Amino acid sequence: MLIQKLRLQKGWSQQQLADLSGLSVRTIQRIEQGQPASPESLKSLAAVFEIPFTDLKEPAMSATEITPLPHPPENESAEEILALRHVRKLKGFYIHLAQYLIIMLALLVINLLTRPQYLWVVWPALGWGIGVLLHALRVFERWSPLGAQWEKAQVEKRLGRKL
Repeated sequence: MLIQKLRLQKGWSQQQLADLSGLSVRTIQRIEQGQPASPESLKSLAAVFEIPFTDLKEPAMSATEITPLPHPPENESAEEILALRHVRKLKGFYIHLAQYLIIMLALLVINLLTRPQYLWVVWPALGWGIGVLLHALRVFERWSPLGAQWEKAQVEKRLGRKL
């Protein structure tokens, strides 16, 4: 609950907090539902919220004890951190794409040298290609069914506000 309150104070979605902390959205969801978090996850969240690790470690902290959070340091704003995370995701996609192309080319050569009458290489290319396509859609933000917009709409709905 504390993590959720801190996140909402900052105006971040679960996806944004996950991007800033390096944790998965599912981990953020679990922690916000009250499930125990690993010390590494809590340290990451404490760094993002710029509060001591011990403040997150103590479960008895109430909402009245939450003090306003300072602004991010001048040298690294939340936008810069999000941009860096996006660039890392983009790099990961390009590495994935390069691996796909190199391995599929190698499999094509093996296929043509061993059994040219039957192109079995089409099946792994198709299967892995779907994975690469889904990765691209996610990185380039073309398809994210439970993304930041959905989260914002659900928060507004839960709070009883009109969109």
